[in-house]
Amino acid sequence: MSVQDISPHRTSGHDFAALYKDTLSRALDTIDLGNVAKAIEVLSEARAASRTVFVCGNGGSASTASHFVCDMVKGASFQCAQRFRIMALTDSMATITAYSNDVAYESIFVEQLKNFAKAGDVLMTISGSGNSPNVLRAAEYANSIGCRTIALTGRDGGKLGPLAELQIRVAEPHMGRIEDGHMIVCHMICYYFMECS
Repeated sequence: MSVQDISPHRTSGHDFAALYKDTLSRALDTIDLGNVAKAIEVLSEARAASRTVFVCGNGGSASTASHFVCDMVKGASFQCAQRFRIMALTDSMATITAYSNDVAYESIFVEQLKNFAKAGDVLMTISGSGNSPNVLRAAEYANSIGCRTIALTGRDGGKLGPLAELQIRVAEPHMGRIEDGHMIVCHMICYYFMECS
């Protein structure tokens, strides 16, 4: 039985929470930790070479992108000999709304990359469905100019998974647990640099 099968009117909050927790644990087991380690390596190489890392996503994934960048800019860089050059393409509301209004929502990330990204930089995309058009356009452009690409996806990876050099997928249909998994992956990466490097 899945969380979706249980009506809140037929079960207690405690039972729902327990089932959600158990189902999340199984979703986390689908994450390929070898690919998380490879992402750490890509980001470590980018830091050593003073490359820029760009991160983007929509909705909850936009918040995850901003959270991840905050952790890397502060937690993984403060008082460190090497610091991360990293930015969330989700954070300039003025830029996002200008492109959405004047061009198209699909352009909000790719057009920022055209300003800033260079060959050898890294684009990290976050999409539970793997099918967000603005994220796909960003990944396609990043690939075309020689950036390295990492995708955090869910379900079957959508169109984004095969586009990325490296995919970290939460193979789970429920968007909430996909997003939970993505945040945990981001913390695995961040805390590696905070505690081990």
